[in-house]
Amino acid sequence: MTESIRRSGEYENFENPYQAPYEGAQQHASSSSAGSSPVNPEWPPPPAYEPVAQPVPQQPAYRQPVVQPTAVWQTGAAGGAGDGHGGGHGGGTALPGSVASEPAPATGRKRARGPFALLAAVAIVAAAIGGGTAYGIQELTGKDEVVSTSTTTSVVPSSKTGDVATIAAAVSPSVVEVSATLSNGTSTGSGVIITSGGEIVTNNHVVSGANSIKVTTSDGKSYTAKVVGTDSKKDLALVKLENASGLKPATLGNSDGVKVGDTVVAIGSPEGLTGTVTSGIVSALSRDVTVSTDEGQSQSQGGRGGDGNWPFQFGGQQFNGDTGTSTTTYKALQTDASLNPGNSGGALIDAGGNIIGINSAMYSAAADSSSSDAGSVGLGFAIPINTVKADLATLRAGGSDS
Repeated sequence: MTESIRRSGEYENFENPYQAPYEGAQQHASSSSAGSSPVNPEWPPPPAYEPVAQPVPQQPAYRQPVVQPTAVWQTGAAGGAGDGHGGGHGGGTALPGSVASEPAPATGRKRARGPFALLAAVAIVAAAIGGGTAYGIQELTGKDEVVSTSTTTSVVPSSKTGDVATIAAAVSPSVVEVSATLSNGTSTGSGVIITSGGEIVTNNHVVSGANSIKVTTSDGKSYTAKVVGTDSKKDLALVKLENASGLKPATLGNSDGVKVGDTVVAIGSPEGLTGTVTSGIVSALSRDVTVSTDEGQSQSQGGRGGDGNWPFQFGGQQFNGDTGTSTTTYKALQTDASLNPGNSGGALIDAGGNIIGINSAMYSAAADSSSSDAGSVGLGFAIPINTVKADLATLRAGGSDS
């Protein structure tokens, strides 16, 4: 009898290999108590979730809502609807896989957007930086016009760097002759175009006390100009041409990068000779140059109305006459490029064609000197262009003298 029951239990387990162990025990007990009464294969109904639910507590808590509950529910549904063998395997394999795979692409896409978002952020920062630079330049030059500035680029081709002829051809259209009519004569100097609409930087002593101003460009066109602002402490002035457009602005460089020995070119209108080009080197940096701030000096020493020499002090000595009692001192670049009366306000240019200074003072022999003393002695000074750029906003607002 015991052997018969054991065979019956083994046979029943073979027929239903997915039956839980306790079900077999209950069936054997029923068989022992009921004698030969048959075992009902439908009772108790096999709980489909039991085999899968057992390992759930062992899984990490954060994975339960994603994989396990879905797999259990799908397996039970499949087993209840059809074959317990095929449905259970089908529900436990395909469906959880498909459910688990749905969030993965979404997560992947979010992560994939990370580098693109970073690149976009970099692009925005770069644009912001670019926008900030353009804004800074606009603040220097006005809302409608932009002055051309450069610290690394070259106006002339790299193969022509330092070539005086190439530099002169490239920059001469940006240098003008400035003629001011004074109460006792005229004052002739030079100027540098900084905007296409006709803003011109020159020396204050060139236009100081002027009743009218005429500007002549390198192509021979003449314009009437008005003073926008003056800064006698830096010997700078800003004038604006009337009804001018399409002019070629000069490229303003970086005077902080200038070194002693650098090649330079000077362009101006010495003695009214428009577009005169000379060359030399930077002889020294940060020279203290003292000039007059008195408008009367310009009238008595102005161009063809006087001896054409603008008085200045340097190294404890006075040149070209008396500077008077009202003076100012600024740091200047010293050059041995030939400068003469009329070069004041003109351009001092580096080897790449960038403006690095506005010529402002030069030593010239007195008019009553012998012919052996005539001509340039290689002692010229220029206001650094960085000083000019820093002063443009003040000049546009009327200058420090307004």
